[in-house]
Amino acid sequence: MPHAQAFPPTTLPTLDNLGASVSDDVDAIAVATEWFDQFARTASDGDATAVVGLFIDKSYWRDLLSLTWDFRTFEGAGKIQAFLTDQLPVMRPRNFCLTPGSASFARQYADLVWIIARFTFETDVGLASGVLRLVPQATGPWKCAILLTNLEDLKGFPEKAGPFRNPNPNHGLWEAERKQEVAFENTNPTVLIMGAGQSGLELSARLKCLGIPTLAIDKNARIGDNWRNRYDALCLHDPVWYDHMPYMPFPPTWPVYTPARKLANWFEAYAEALELNIWTSTTVVQADQDPQTDMWNVLVRRADGTERVFQVKYFIFATGFGDGYKEIPKYPGMDEFKGQILHSTSHKRALDHEGKKIVIVGACTSAHDIASDYYRHGIDVTIFQRSSTYIMTTKNGFPVLQKGLYAEDGPPVDVADRLNAAFPNLAMCELAKRTAIEIAEKDKELLDGLKRVGFRTNMGYKEAGFLLAAWERAGGYYLGEFPSDRYVGASQLIVDGKIKLKNDAQIESFTPTGLKFDNGSELPADVVVFATGVGEMRNAIRRVCGDDLTSRVKKIWGLNEEGELNGCYRDVGPKGFFVMMGNLALCRFYSKHVALQIKAMEEGVFGQRYSLKSEC
Repeated sequence: MPHAQAFPPTTLPTLDNLGASVSDDVDAIAVATEWFDQFARTASDGDATAVVGLFIDKSYWRDLLSLTWDFRTFEGAGKIQAFLTDQLPVMRPRNFCLTPGSASFARQYADLVWIIARFTFETDVGLASGVLRLVPQATGPWKCAILLTNLEDLKGFPEKAGPFRNPNPNHGLWEAERKQEVAFENTNPTVLIMGAGQSGLELSARLKCLGIPTLAIDKNARIGDNWRNRYDALCLHDPVWYDHMPYMPFPPTWPVYTPARKLANWFEAYAEALELNIWTSTTVVQADQDPQTDMWNVLVRRADGTERVFQVKYFIFATGFGDGYKEIPKYPGMDEFKGQILHSTSHKRALDHEGKKIVIVGACTSAHDIASDYYRHGIDVTIFQRSSTYIMTTKNGFPVLQKGLYAEDGPPVDVADRLNAAFPNLAMCELAKRTAIEIAEKDKELLDGLKRVGFRTNMGYKEAGFLLAAWERAGGYYLGEFPSDRYVGASQLIVDGKIKLKNDAQIESFTPTGLKFDNGSELPADVVVFATGVGEMRNAIRRVCGDDLTSRVKKIWGLNEEGELNGCYRDVGPKGFFVMMGNLALCRFYSKHVALQIKAMEEGVFGQRYSLKSEC
């Protein structure tokens, strides 16, 4: 365990900052029970002042829908008290219960310790859960540093899964009924989802289990083509324990790192097994909202050219970052280049360019993956690095970042999700600076090798590794070097000179035979692959919804002043409009929150959003 003095000063509730000390044999159950009994009583009584007295001054309370009908993080005792003063009388939380056996003591670092416990409670309309983190004091009882409250279900409207499912006993009618359900011939779905990748599929599954008629539209010919049609070498960089999908986890024989085509086939099986309503080879042409009724009119076109206008209450964008929009910088001479220019999203197979010289513009995940694939097929490849990149090996990084949460011997994924969500990004920033240093120490040999050959690295967004870079920029990093004796990752191939590197100047122009740089150097190329990212979701929204409606859509990705995503999964502006995006884990967890919002609105139990004033 890294010693505390290996890290820079922090505002985290370290033992030094608290002026406290604690031994590892503390009775976590007794401490958690004593604190929780007071919390449950004072919160049930609506006594905001007394509740805040159980928290340290620099504390955090994150609420996901249960007390705010929004995604909020309150930092500091003053903001927490204002929130509780406003919301305790409105939401009336009660029937608090500490989850048996959940309290445990954790020494995250030598100077950073917690007692962590889980609990449940209810409000007038919802069943909720929570996670608390207590820290010792110089004198007196332990106090809370971080608390999560999370809406789990709506009273009276349970998911139609597990003991609540209601299968049709007449199996002979199944096929005909399914065809009728998917066709929506004489009716409209309540929800129309544009996109049937992981975000569209997982939200469809959640809505189906809540009894909300839903149709997902996907432009591809087969479910899973969003992964199947990408470059052959593509593989998930997250371990399987992080990537399970709701209601239908991957089997125990699944590979730790999933190949893209295998994932594509799983998506197809997932949609079939859960009987999700999906139209493939169908394009959303246009969508607008009736200003009088707030209903969405969505025009879709099928492969045979037939069109239909659906009238739906809720329209969901689930097309991923950029919806295929290619970010290709413009340079003089591109029209004179005799070779091929393509974007990484259009790259398919390395052998398509056998015997050619390849230059990849970009130095993050796609660039590394594609460059590695070219090298392994004996093709000359050079990465042109425009700016520095955060590099982390998965074999060293994930065990540090996930601390056993998403691991073969970790807790059930639903528990891991809540423990993970219970650490708000405002607090995570300081912790992530520590983990970035810890990971860099473990990756020192590789990072030193990259530095030796001139590859520029950084410590991530705000020196906090890749987590905040993912939230803020959705890029700027490469997670590679999988834990395998048989596999040498792209970073090591760069160190070994097997993937060539160019980063001593910027591109000035294309020439007929390659690239010219602003220091006068030239680089011959037959193929230039731009691994330069995709556009933001707003571009896709504008193409479908037009300028006027798009102007009402708030910023979608990136973190607001409370460390919450600006618009994803929550109110993003127009009524009945949501955006779903992110990796499998984010979609697994937050698809439930989107579905609960829609269900609550449909059943007339959705309350007033207690939103950040700057977002209102």
